[in-house]
Amino acid sequence: MTLLNITNMEKKGSGNCKYTENVTNVTNVTRRRFITSCSACAACFALKPMSFIDPAASRTDNAGKMRIKIVYSLHGPVQTQPDWPNVGFDFNPVMEKINNTLKNSFQDIEFIPVLATGPEDAEKIIEGDSNENIDGYLVYQMNCWNRVVQTIAKTGKPVLYADFQYAGSGGFLVYTASFLSSKTPNVGFVASSRMDDLIAAAGCFKMAVNGGSVADFVKATAKARLDATPPAGHFVLRPNRIKCLSPADSIKQLKNSKIIAVRDQNARIADPVMGIPVEYIPFAEVNDAWSKADKDEAAAIAQKWQRTASEVIGVPFDTLTTSAAMYIGMKSVLKSHGAEAITINCLGGYYGGHIHAYPCLGFYELCNEGLVGACECDINSTATMLAFSTITGGRPGFISDPVIDTSKRQIIYAHCVAPSKMFGTDGNTNPIRIMTHSEDRNGASVQSILPSRYLTTTLEINNDRKEILFHQAVAVGNDPDDRACRTKLCAEPMGDIEKLFTMWDRWGWHRVTFYGDLREPVFALADAMGWKVTEEA
Repeated sequence: MTLLNITNMEKKGSGNCKYTENVTNVTNVTRRRFITSCSACAACFALKPMSFIDPAASRTDNAGKMRIKIVYSLHGPVQTQPDWPNVGFDFNPVMEKINNTLKNSFQDIEFIPVLATGPEDAEKIIEGDSNENIDGYLVYQMNCWNRVVQTIAKTGKPVLYADFQYAGSGGFLVYTASFLSSKTPNVGFVASSRMDDLIAAAGCFKMAVNGGSVADFVKATAKARLDATPPAGHFVLRPNRIKCLSPADSIKQLKNSKIIAVRDQNARIADPVMGIPVEYIPFAEVNDAWSKADKDEAAAIAQKWQRTASEVIGVPFDTLTTSAAMYIGMKSVLKSHGAEAITINCLGGYYGGHIHAYPCLGFYELCNEGLVGACECDINSTATMLAFSTITGGRPGFISDPVIDTSKRQIIYAHCVAPSKMFGTDGNTNPIRIMTHSEDRNGASVQSILPSRYLTTTLEINNDRKEILFHQAVAVGNDPDDRACRTKLCAEPMGDIEKLFTMWDRWGWHRVTFYGDLREPVFALADAMGWKVTEEA
């Protein structure tokens, strides 16, 4: 086994993020599409300025001002369904703050806010604007998958596309990547938690109506974003030794592994993914295993979770017990099928009444044991987790829905399932909190306080294209924001953070993050399998 030793060596990522690593040894796959936007509720929203807008905004003394329409893309002013950011979330104070900030920052621009749940509302807005002097649009993605910005972009007018982070970020990343790949000429974007960055981007509208072109507007928004992005940091990393299997041994072991997938009530044998056999089983089999779990064993596991968590917030003991029974049931299913990984359509199963406990805590426990529990019946992500856990001798992958915040030069990996033993079964354990599942404030999930000052490697495989997506980042902290998923690992990407906006339309939202420098084993495995590695940063 050949080892690559990097001792007290400064490394650089494409001229950006630098790190000094003390000792490193290396040897040679959406849930929120299940929750659709409530377009049937469109009649509930009057397509007119919201009530908290200054009524003077329509007076004739505003004549001559530039007019920008703010289109909030969301289910409703107060969220009634489970989705990012969470059920019951009140968007009204957020929208009011945005409106007032823009109004106070630009005395020469009239901002006109409206709500839209989907393309039908967007069409009505555009139709209503046909006799109005609207100079441009600011589209705010407030929920993930409401398709509004695509219709607005067809106007050809300057469009500024903004992410309300931990709320609309999935759609924002996927839709922004689509605009970039199609070279949509009139859409600029801002992905920042800092209001000053929104103001700087909104100021670019003036260029489009004062002698500049729409292309000039888009270039100006990009410059404003780059100017506001902090320079790359320099990090002294903690030691992180890895011993990996050779590519040949990895391929052999993966062929002898198995993924169990639970999507619906159907059973079938699927084609292998990355050489790993895949078998679909019905919800009923998992639910039956859950119902037969030993109650005393489940209670003992629930007590262990209570004892080892730093806090248990809003989760009764009965819910912990049913979650423990789900863990026991899933483990028995894995054993009966001779499998190492299970992935479940958790939302569809739970909301459809096919399963009666979220599998989040069970997935957490499986990943800590060197097995794989993966969310949302995402086969590619599950294969990514299993493949690189196998290669690294049991290091778990953290499947996530990432968010990008240019104001901090960060990518934030967010999910309600996360391990606490990121260095493998024999490694250190980081603290956790047990909380409800974030989107519906129900069930039980984990907030894992993941360790900082380590290099991480983030991957996603695409079996159809025989391709591995790859980027690396330095873990710098955990974000406690209550919106969206419970665990939020903040990291500074190595390389070009702007390039990180470009791949989401081809790859979807999920990524899988491992602790350690896996560059060499990833490229070696790809070479051995005849696959391609694409670096997204």
